[in-house]
Amino acid sequence: MGHIAFGLLFAVPAWFVWDGRVSIAFIALTTTTAMLPDVDLVLSSVFPQTFSHHGVTHTLLFVVAVSIVAGAIVTPILRKRVDSLTRGDRFDSTSLFLFVTGAFTLGGASHLFADMLSAPDIAPPVNPFWPFFAKPWSVDVLWYNSIWANSVLLATALVLHLGIWYVFDPFDHRYRIETEKTAERP
Repeated sequence: MGHIAFGLLFAVPAWFVWDGRVSIAFIALTTTTAMLPDVDLVLSSVFPQTFSHHGVTHTLLFVVAVSIVAGAIVTPILRKRVDSLTRGDRFDSTSLFLFVTGAFTLGGASHLFADMLSAPDIAPPVNPFWPFFAKPWSVDVLWYNSIWANSVLLATALVLHLGIWYVFDPFDHRYRIETEKTAERP
């Protein structure tokens, strides 16, 4: 729950970059990949001698590399869907690749940040800047298993997104039912 909350919090700037539908797509991709570094939990069960929790998958190098590869794979798959979301303002191939890769990278980075705030409690601290900086980084201000902290973070992220969504009036779209009052608006 905490990693999803941090993914949502890291994705807040999307509301200020794109319109509602494209922002929601970016936020969804970012939130979906907020668990990316924990792929080591699966890999360590398959390759126990090679992978450990909070190892290489919890580095910016891994997150960026996987995001680039995933962006190259996912971009052609999302092409038509994103074009329909943008209502005619098409992303070119490079822009869409950067959009997808950026969302994946931001989701993975949010996970690393959350682990830096809570890792020493029940897991080894993370070393997000490996191989460029050899020491682990942690602040230890949150507890992984705190249902209260995770609930507050998730509620804060959801309220923030819903508030911004409301302010930017996403209800003004081509499928909206026109009423006398809305027809009079410029």
